[in-house]
Amino acid sequence: MKKEQILEGTVQTIKFPNKGIVSISEDSSEKRQCIVKHVLPGQRIRFAVQKFRSGSCEGRLLEVLERSPAEADSACRHFPACGGCAYQNLPYEEQLKLKEKQVRELLESALHDVSDVFEGIKPSPVQTGYRNKMEFSFGDSSKGGPLELGMHKRGSFYDIVTVTDCQIIDADYQKILTETLSCFREAGLSFYHKLTHTGYLRHLLVRKAARTGEILVDLITATQTSFDNGHAEQALLNDWQTRLLSLPLSGRLTGILHTRNDSVADMIRNDGTDILYGQDYFYEELLGLKFKISPFSFFQTNSLSAEVLYETARQYVSLAQSGVDLQGAVVYDLYSGTGTIAQLLAPAAGKVIGVEIVEEAVEAARENAVLNGLHNCEFIAGDVLQVLDEIEKKPDFIVLDPPRDGVHPKALKKIIRYGVEHIVYISCKPTSLVRDLETFLGNGYRVVRACAIDQFPGTVHVETVVLMSRVENQP
Repeated sequence: MKKEQILEGTVQTIKFPNKGIVSISEDSSEKRQCIVKHVLPGQRIRFAVQKFRSGSCEGRLLEVLERSPAEADSACRHFPACGGCAYQNLPYEEQLKLKEKQVRELLESALHDVSDVFEGIKPSPVQTGYRNKMEFSFGDSSKGGPLELGMHKRGSFYDIVTVTDCQIIDADYQKILTETLSCFREAGLSFYHKLTHTGYLRHLLVRKAARTGEILVDLITATQTSFDNGHAEQALLNDWQTRLLSLPLSGRLTGILHTRNDSVADMIRNDGTDILYGQDYFYEELLGLKFKISPFSFFQTNSLSAEVLYETARQYVSLAQSGVDLQGAVVYDLYSGTGTIAQLLAPAAGKVIGVEIVEEAVEAARENAVLNGLHNCEFIAGDVLQVLDEIEKKPDFIVLDPPRDGVHPKALKKIIRYGVEHIVYISCKPTSLVRDLETFLGNGYRVVRACAIDQFPGTVHVETVVLMSRVENQP
């Protein structure tokens, strides 16, 4: 096996999402650039070269030799061991500059000149305690160590950091995490081992609404247990429930759930959920509308910044309305989640049709429309690629908010084939957005406006909203 080569260099820039471009020391005979993650521009670092590719190489960070001029001490004591954040040691204004530069460069790779269309980045209204959903994992911090509950260590598939002082969650999450860990440590329960597929505790899902303060907690376990019978398991769950209900929380617990998951994959899957207390949903409010949210339905992670995102999207729709009379128009909201965008557009549209593959989210969207007194919304459960062939009413306007990988290429062709005058594309991964933009641009569309929105302070992620219009005289 070839021995890793240890090199030193200075980080020149960061490409989205987390690719540091390092200039290698002049005395090195190897490649002059290397990609290294978890670094900041201006840092001088020592790294181990792992992969050589044409024109570049990939390396693993070993040590920061000199700090970046922009670098600051992290307020989070779990950083950088925890893998949840990347920029806790970068002041927020510098984070915004970095993300804006990354999005601008990606857009320029497709548009060449973005000076007339790119409006920069809008900050999150809050930079700490902003997450309305967390999926904590059970495990240990090292093999054979005590039970832990929190986030994966940076670069580790197995080791867990108990994040009692996490900066991106509020104090209620920390109290719930601490009490849950204490309860199950005292019970002597084991976590689910990914290699042997044995053990009981898998994840703890916590959701809290920023506007209403309502909290939903869900314990996800395997069904393989060391309990002698179901009564013993139920007694333990009852004890956990009682302890949570006694916590002095600023929010209000509306539901405590237990979900079973026997999938071998390291993910949360619902193989059946029991309500231990209250209900299996909570309510959040955005831009004057109320939304019912279930444990596994999609909803933007930062509620306050989501209002900035959706208000930007609504402004882009208004900007396009000079060419489209939405009062009688059919609007498609594709990848609609719990129907947030659809309902924000409904008052100005003739009819809004939302398509979402998660049936639970579609049911929530339908209930939300009724809750908000909106009767011109229709929500369809299914894959966008297939459902587009089944909808009889053709769109006059399309809004896209796809998952991280973007729009399926075949679905993209069907969307373009409608020939609508305007499309608003909301993206949580600008590299996927740029790939899809190239297809739109090659089929008669141009970008009119684009804006980045930071919904995830401290992390590498960024949202982007784009308004596209069809070029005149296109077939």
